[in-house]
Amino acid sequence: MPAWDEYKKIAQERGSLAHELYVVISEPAAPPEQMKQHLPEHLAYQAEQEKIGSLVMAGPMSDPSGELMEGVGMIIYRADSLDTARKLAQNDPMHSSGTRTFSIRRWLVNEGS
Repeated sequence: MPAWDEYKKIAQERGSLAHELYVVISEPAAPPEQMKQHLPEHLAYQAEQEKIGSLVMAGPMSDPSGELMEGVGMIIYRADSLDTARKLAQNDPMHSSGTRTFSIRRWLVNEGS
């Protein structure tokens, strides 16, 4: 497998968008009652990130059946580096309070608008 930068260069050379974003998968780590306590702060944080251009999209995801909501969320950030995106995720009140955990990945968007 090529390294990230090499893969991005190949994508650019073939005419792909090669636009780098960061995907955060957020999962519950506490009972719903505890998470609800941090919801207003979380929503305010997300609104601020959107206002300054860091938040692309965010919202809950279904289970694999597509029928049930299991508390998993996805957040897509625009940032200048993985470290910056990680800090954005860490500063989300849901994550900084420990009521949710997250994993983060770089996403190379090659197609779309």
